[in-house]
Amino acid sequence: MVNIKPLDPDFHIEQQLGIEAGPVVLINLFTVDPVDQDALVEAWASDAQWMKKQPGYISTQLHKAIGDGSMYLNYAVWDSVADFRTAFANPEFQQHLSHYPSSAVTSPHLFEKIAVPNCCTA
Repeated sequence: MVNIKPLDPDFHIEQQLGIEAGPVVLINLFTVDPVDQDALVEAWASDAQWMKKQPGYISTQLHKAIGDGSMYLNYAVWDSVADFRTAFANPEFQQHLSHYPSSAVTSPHLFEKIAVPNCCTA
């Protein structure tokens, strides 16, 4: 079972799930014991295949830290917090969390794009 550790201790993912916004980006950092890296990727791939079928899902990409570290970053785009909340709270998805190695720690957080003049658009 994956252990959840807030990325922002002052504003947990559970609090974010109550906000209506969209589109949103889920940033999810994973750490895992080096021996469990393959198991983490397998569990994540299974979750990703399930999430791809959910309403509001747009895309996802898993990244691995370069070098010998065992940190991973998942970047997933959703139409809205409501769509992500529905998928995340689904009992079938919650059951998937038991497939992660016991050394896995995840830190999920939702973000939305902002406009910064002369740099990026919202």
